[in-house]
Amino acid sequence: MKIINKRAFYDFEILETYETGIVLNGAEVKSVRGGRMSLEGAFVRIIGSEVYLVNAQIFPYAYARPEGYDPKRTRKLLLHKREIISLKTKMGSAGLTLLPLECYNSQSFLKLKIGLARGRKQYEKREKLKKKAIVRDIERALKSKP
Repeated sequence: MKIINKRAFYDFEILETYETGIVLNGAEVKSVRGGRMSLEGAFVRIIGSEVYLVNAQIFPYAYARPEGYDPKRTRKLLLHKREIISLKTKMGSAGLTLLPLECYNSQSFLKLKIGLARGRKQYEKREKLKKKAIVRDIERALKSKP
């Protein structure tokens, strides 16, 4: 099971990545293991000395009680204190942001990979698509030649 935020890789340039734990309820764990999570539009915020995942949607588990369940609630992330301090200083100085990149199983734990990212301008996105198309055309041409 691996849930990837593809839009983050398109809209942002990822500078560093960190592996974090995520605090979930029992029904949320089962739902995420079933692949029913969306990271579209989600972001990571540092409040005080704690890190939170905001606006990530975990859809309700089919066999759990749905009363009072908020699929987009704010969830706490687990990082070492030195990592949080380092992230705070990097974000404050260079105008960077934290994004969730992917959620996956690591043994019996659910992990969330977050990335320190810088936003791309529109022209940078177009350039990236052009380069990708050129590389694809070259590979196709090389593959077709005997």
